[in-house]
Amino acid sequence: MRTTPQAEADAVPTRRILRLFRPYKGRLTLVGLLVAASSVVSVASPFLLRAVLDVAIPQQRTGLLSLLAMGMIAVAVTTSVLGVLQTLISTTVGQRVMHDLRSQVYAKLQRMPLAFFTRTRTGEVQSRIANDIGSMQATVTSTATSLVSNLTSVVATLVAMLALDWRLTLVSLLLLPWFVYISRRVGRERKKLTTQRQKQMASMSALVTESLSVSGMLLGRTMGRTDALTADFTDESERLAGLEIRSSMAGRWRMATIGITMAAVPALLYWSAGLLLHLGGPTLSIGTLVAFVTLQQGLLRPSVSLLSTGVEMQTSLALFQRVFEYLDLRPDITEPAYPVRPARIRGEVRFESVTFAYDTEQAQAALEGVDLTVPAGSSLAVVGHTGSGKSTLGYLVPRLYDVTAGRVTLDGTDVRELAFDSLSAAVGVVSQETYLFHASVAANLRFAKPDATPEELYAAARAAQIHEHIQRLPDGYDTLVGERGYRFSGGEKQRLALARTILRDPPVLVLDEATSALDTRTEQAVQEAIDALSAGRTTLTIAHRLSTVRDADQIVVLAGGHLVEHGTHEDLLDRDGHYAALVRQDKHGAADAPRPASERTVARFRASPQPTDRLCSPDAQP
Repeated sequence: MRTTPQAEADAVPTRRILRLFRPYKGRLTLVGLLVAASSVVSVASPFLLRAVLDVAIPQQRTGLLSLLAMGMIAVAVTTSVLGVLQTLISTTVGQRVMHDLRSQVYAKLQRMPLAFFTRTRTGEVQSRIANDIGSMQATVTSTATSLVSNLTSVVATLVAMLALDWRLTLVSLLLLPWFVYISRRVGRERKKLTTQRQKQMASMSALVTESLSVSGMLLGRTMGRTDALTADFTDESERLAGLEIRSSMAGRWRMATIGITMAAVPALLYWSAGLLLHLGGPTLSIGTLVAFVTLQQGLLRPSVSLLSTGVEMQTSLALFQRVFEYLDLRPDITEPAYPVRPARIRGEVRFESVTFAYDTEQAQAALEGVDLTVPAGSSLAVVGHTGSGKSTLGYLVPRLYDVTAGRVTLDGTDVRELAFDSLSAAVGVVSQETYLFHASVAANLRFAKPDATPEELYAAARAAQIHEHIQRLPDGYDTLVGERGYRFSGGEKQRLALARTILRDPPVLVLDEATSALDTRTEQAVQEAIDALSAGRTTLTIAHRLSTVRDADQIVVLAGGHLVEHGTHEDLLDRDGHYAALVRQDKHGAADAPRPASERTVARFRASPQPTDRLCSPDAQP
């Protein structure tokens, strides 16, 4: 993964933010027209008031007074209606922009390589989507409209003030530069605090995600770390609370000074009008002076709001920056410009001088110079000590990582040239850590094939030797599996994962230590399901227990990223080398005492509510 330089990330171009609104320029134009109309209509009231004070009341013209009063009421009604319409349209546009941002970030993350997620905390990813984009709601739904609305109101009010008396207008604008300076200072301060606050929110979100998951809860309880985790969360929350207070109060006294000063301006205007009269200047009628002060007071709200909006926009730049950082991520694994989509895949897999390093600067590669051919429909077992590169070799076939040198081919085509959908349809992966969604059994199986019929579900479950067990559950295939499948045993989860893979029916199968965490009896049942799944497919088995690979067509031994032995089980035993030594060390088959299959899983479902099939974890990976 490569990111943009920090210098570029620190400055978010305004044009880039505006491009987010480009698809909705028609609606935004309508909002602008409504805002302009509302602003123009609103400034009519002071002129109507001047006519009331200078003409209608002194001259006792009752008819004119009634018309002027009705006009002032009509102005209020019109501005209110226009305000509701512009709020409706602008909020709709803002929510659509937020939807677009969320979708773009999620789509980008779905294209990121496995390496990105292995070094990024899940809570951090969730925080970018939920907290950062959620905090931008005010900016994209109301701030832009507020800016246009207040700017138009200020301009229209200033024009009206100039029309009434240009001298008093100049007096009103003397403090404007000071106001602008203060608002810019406050904006920069709040932007800095917002960046710190969002990082702290991400840190707290990550802690919650990790410690309150099923795995985190089990670990905390069994290790006696519940109080320590609570203390950690309390500290994180306290830091966030402090940042929230500082962010809320940043520049508050400065902005209050602006409000006090602008509220005192009417007294300055009355004093200026009296001074002009004393100096012999043109006289001002009472109606004109009252109308002008009314306009100036009307200028107070949009002016302060405009300055506050500027502060909010500076603050929101920090949020845009964090979101754009994810949008600017460049995945190392990309689909080719002209992807290959073969009509039929036989399943021959080849590793041609394959070298792979997780970090190009690391001293030793995870794999180096691996040459290997797996004929279509045959089985290959990969064995070796922990850290020898077994899982890495398997992950190169479905292109979870790309080779550093050499190539991996499928039926003679480099996997980097295949379309993503073709490759995912051709290669199925069953790992030791089985992931199940918080949804029904049927929904979890249909994740592999959304249009699968009930008969296809039953056939896949029978092949994985899990159908009868599912039928005994309270709601059968509609039974909720629970968060991450923790309401199933390890062997049951593995067989559900196998059924899911059978439903997808890939010609190439990668089994990454799929039975290493199971007891002997459960392993035997799962192994039978694996044998059924492997029939007629090209199978790569990454094995820890060597008892599961004796019947493989070929076995390779990895050591330190190098292929050191290659042959059948009998051949490798006869050589009395690395493989024979591993077999002697493999004590698991004798050490594990058989245990009867438990029926407690069925009982665990009896007292539990059964929600719908909806997949509730969109960011999870199966």
